[in-house]
Amino acid sequence: MGLLDGLLGHGSDLTPGEVDQQLAGVLTQGESVRVAFRVLRDLMVFTDRRLILIDKQGMTGRKVEYLTVPYRAITSFSVETAGSFDMDSELKVWVSGRPDPIERTLKRGADVMGIQQAIAASLK
Repeated sequence: MGLLDGLLGHGSDLTPGEVDQQLAGVLTQGESVRVAFRVLRDLMVFTDRRLILIDKQGMTGRKVEYLTVPYRAITSFSVETAGSFDMDSELKVWVSGRPDPIERTLKRGADVMGIQQAIAASLK
């Protein structure tokens, strides 16, 4: 995936090694990354234990929010693909104990089906 695709917000798969370096200090001992997706600067990381949503904020990206969702807490989820006039895709994850879903907007070209498959596989 080229630099231009990354700047346009297209999703990409990352190798577990790339993600392990970025999540030093976040992953617990023995926790391993299964699959990860990047959209612009943000990451969606699926480990063997949880979903980690990483939101890099600000101009420099130095401020980072890490949202952890244990798979057992996910009650349902939905993905909406981009259409002809609606250029963005959407991901919604409902978590027990929260009245509103966690929502993420994904730019056209993001691997929406790959993200959907990763969530579905983790809920087995």
